[in-house]
Amino acid sequence: MSEDSSLVPIWPVLVVPTLRVLSDGRNYQRREIFDAVAERAGISDDARAETLKSGGTRYEQRMGWVLSHLGKAQWVDKPERGRYVINDAGRKALADYPNGFDYALAREVFAPFWPEKTKASSPSAAPEPSDEISDPIEVIEDAVARIEASVGEDLLDRLRNSHPDFFEQAVVDLLLKMGYGGAAQRGKRIGGSNDEGIDGLIDQDALGLDQVYIQAKRYKEGNNVGREPIQAFVGALHGFGASRGVFLTTSAFTSGAIDYAQKVQSRIILIDGSKLVDLMIAYRVGVQEKQRFSAVEVDEDYFE
Repeated sequence: MSEDSSLVPIWPVLVVPTLRVLSDGRNYQRREIFDAVAERAGISDDARAETLKSGGTRYEQRMGWVLSHLGKAQWVDKPERGRYVINDAGRKALADYPNGFDYALAREVFAPFWPEKTKASSPSAAPEPSDEISDPIEVIEDAVARIEASVGEDLLDRLRNSHPDFFEQAVVDLLLKMGYGGAAQRGKRIGGSNDEGIDGLIDQDALGLDQVYIQAKRYKEGNNVGREPIQAFVGALHGFGASRGVFLTTSAFTSGAIDYAQKVQSRIILIDGSKLVDLMIAYRVGVQEKQRFSAVEVDEDYFE
């Protein structure tokens, strides 16, 4: 999720609300600050629940960035681990910037406190403000999201142009990788001229008493799956005495197909092309990890 699409304000916007919370002079715990700023800034529960792929919530990550900047600017003191209190410099900053911060002003005010290699930039290729002072973890995650979107497009194109047998096996591989079929990986492709409307089968238990049936449609973009193929799939399930199935396609589903799948008595899960490649990337089916990044932080416990 990019910063623009997040419900959580960018960290510069949270600076003044944080100073206002601290302005009563109390010695605040980190968690108390997070809760008080959320209330003062009108940040909803949904916004606070936004998570990062790396773990933790986006709100707490950005608030951590705020407290880090306030500390480096020496606008707050830390009398003990995890506790913050405003000082005279912080009160002056609150008086000097009553209208708050945007990226441009935050860069101007806080840049002197950044490490030299962060401040250094080429005059001919100056980064955008949002790239320059955003939380680095979010910058990395946004970059990874862009890479995955590009890979997803390539993956979807390859699936659409693959042999039907390959595609049917790919969706079986995906469901097995997702944990269906158990540790024994009980799943198989059935497709062929006599498949009776079923392309794959996953056994959820060793005796085959709990089964999930699969239908896979390798369609071009724009050739969306309508209600009729879903009805035919449900009919095939009934023929096998089954009540659960997964219908996957490289295109999309019409509203009629979605509505029918939601109302029919059988439990039918629809996975369109976009969701399909997202799952393949998440479970590493048809893709491989190219590079891994790790971020470090000071271990506060070590210095206790």
